[in-house]
Amino acid sequence: MAALAAELRAAAQRTNHRRLLVLAGDRDRGIDAAFDAIEGAAIPDAETTIVTSREGFRFERVDPKQARTLLGTTRSAVICDAHEDFSPNVLGRLVGSVDGGGLLILLTPPLDSWPARSGSFESSLAVPPYDVDDVGGRFRERIRDTLLEHPGIAIVNIDAEEIKRRGAADDTASVRSTPAVPASGHRRFPREAYEACLTADQSRALHALESLQREETAGPTAVVVEADRGRGKSSAAGLAAASLAAIGRDVLVTAPDRRNAADLFARAGELLTALGEVDGDVDDDADADDDADADADMDADADVDADADASDSLQTVRGGRVRFEVPAAAAELPDGPDVVLVDEAAAIPVRLLSSLLDAPAVGFFTTVHGYEGAGRGFSVRFRDQLAASDHDVTDVTLAEPIRYAPGDPIESWAFRALLLDARPPVDDLVADASPSTVEYRRLSPDDFDADEHLLRAVFGLLVFAHYRTEPNDLARLLDAPNLRVRVLAFDGRVVSVALLAREGGLDAETRKSMYEGARVRGNMLPDVLTSQLRDEDAGTPIGYRVVRIATHHAVRSRGLGSALLAEIRAEFDGEADYLGTGYGVTPDLLAFWDGNGYDTVHLSTTRNESSGEYSAVMVSPLSESGRELRDRHAALLRDRIGDVLVDQLRDADPDVVRGALAACPASLAPALSDYEWRVVGGVADGPGQYATAPGAFRRLALAALLGGDFTVSSESPESDDPDPELTARQERLLVMKVLQARPKREVADELGYASTRECLRALGAAYARLVDRYGDTDVVAAERSRFGHESDEET
Repeated sequence: MAALAAELRAAAQRTNHRRLLVLAGDRDRGIDAAFDAIEGAAIPDAETTIVTSREGFRFERVDPKQARTLLGTTRSAVICDAHEDFSPNVLGRLVGSVDGGGLLILLTPPLDSWPARSGSFESSLAVPPYDVDDVGGRFRERIRDTLLEHPGIAIVNIDAEEIKRRGAADDTASVRSTPAVPASGHRRFPREAYEACLTADQSRALHALESLQREETAGPTAVVVEADRGRGKSSAAGLAAASLAAIGRDVLVTAPDRRNAADLFARAGELLTALGEVDGDVDDDADADDDADADADMDADADVDADADASDSLQTVRGGRVRFEVPAAAAELPDGPDVVLVDEAAAIPVRLLSSLLDAPAVGFFTTVHGYEGAGRGFSVRFRDQLAASDHDVTDVTLAEPIRYAPGDPIESWAFRALLLDARPPVDDLVADASPSTVEYRRLSPDDFDADEHLLRAVFGLLVFAHYRTEPNDLARLLDAPNLRVRVLAFDGRVVSVALLAREGGLDAETRKSMYEGARVRGNMLPDVLTSQLRDEDAGTPIGYRVVRIATHHAVRSRGLGSALLAEIRAEFDGEADYLGTGYGVTPDLLAFWDGNGYDTVHLSTTRNESSGEYSAVMVSPLSESGRELRDRHAALLRDRIGDVLVDQLRDADPDVVRGALAACPASLAPALSDYEWRVVGGVADGPGQYATAPGAFRRLALAALLGGDFTVSSESPESDDPDPELTARQERLLVMKVLQARPKREVADELGYASTRECLRALGAAYARLVDRYGDTDVVAAERSRFGHESDEET
């Protein structure tokens, strides 16, 4: 073992590539063999990390559930225990953490039997009413087969003490590109920064980042640096941060947690030291932080908490600094930084990224392919917001690896095994797709087994079109018994895909446990309706939840997503009780689901961690049982939403509230007392005061907004049209001022009224229309006649 590990390390160091050593067999023997391999390869303990649920190692230990903390770090050796708590996400995160010349050591069960063995991840796929015997082994079989075939991977049968593969690979050392140093008249950053670059790509990125050194009179600036893992984007960020701080700029750095920014701060500190710009107190602070991290490493949970609270600051003699804040704190832009640098941006909620655009200069650093387990909110959602902002945006892509040389066999293995580089079909091949030219197909895991190109096309479409697709989803596609895959194909090429999860149909005992607080995996809608909304019968009907739906970017806005949903409805009509969905709400998405017959039954009171949005649950009934479920919860939403909007949802987008209420089929008859009608009529047509009876105004607003037509357009302000329908602007006014009870100054500013007086007059005009619609009473008629009722806004 020691000799094999030494041989692998020597080959890795000659080419500046990595090697993978598989130790297959008994878990305890594998751990012992891994120790022998580390010693044989002469890798220091301090440069080794073991990822396992077990404890008691001399190396740094990271629990598999906290593997994300290794993102942005580099190690000479990483040992991954695949016997327990192993998942595709864990594997994807760890591969990128091994430095050139290093070893990834994978501990597995015997390879022949591994596909048939279930671990904690496979158990998580066994959602009721399925059990673990229903979970497939295709993903583990995929990993095994690629391990047996790919170069650079050595395999040892620990039980038989037999070397099955020696890990041979192309031993020709790759030639790294030469970084360029721009001439003094063409650069703003110091020469030393460019001399610290290791590739031409990195120096080119650094040159683009010079635009963040903007003059105070210049407009806002943003630079987006995209790269696969290991391309040196964090190092480039560190060099830019130091260069900016060296001239007195205040640079705020944020990342999912402090460890993700370790490379950035290391490179910034090195350059500031070389420039003679480091304040003498910095080293003491850094040592203190290192000690805190070392203490925290003794416990995985404590490690995460310590990292979340850590705050580094590099001070310079010219008054500049590089400081760290976690994303939630950074979004407040504390102390008004000159520049914000966002590392691992794909792992940060879109809502927080949007807040950072208030800074005058922002650099975003993000991963292109398969950001391991963190999603693609940055590329799918945030890039549109960035393009629409006032920032002058520069894009840079890094292609050449920096942690290891080009052509690394372990990187190509990970891309192949986890489909990190999967792409949808080429644009030109699907450009003519339309609802009338596509074919509806029901795909099974056997179809994916038989056709690798089909699997890559489906997964590639999900990766490029949806912000939450991750390596775990590949295993779900192949092995999850509750998942169904439906696509539209044009000339055999996938142009639209939907993933459906079977939910409900739960027995009485499971429903009882869910009601009492137990989490039942894979049943999101029944879980929400049962545990949060206290409906123990919600798990009885059988439903199919649309987990993901994606359409090829070249043929969007042609109705293909709606066509796919229509085909799904036709297929499951008579087989299931309802179709459902749950997602981070935006006005456009609400309009899409509402237009396809899905009704709002719940609006969350907390924001989704990934999207930064509130979430909606929507249901489309297929049977009488499904209709009863929909109607029951639509009525509950109607009855409680008024209280929620004035409290937990007070900051919700008014168009989200409008859309959610419009898609709720529960109607409300605004039963007002004679007194309340006089108050409302007084506000609409006379000198009445809204504050006299706000409950009456709230009930009228809800009655008007529930189950109505919804458009996200921003048409012109109120007209003199006597039609008792509200404009979109008036509906936003009702949401913000009446239902959310926001201050009138805030409402006037956000909705573009010249003054609070004009805002309140517009509110009166809106209620004049509602009185026209609902106030068919003698009391209203008498009240209006006293003020010579007119229908225009000047009344």
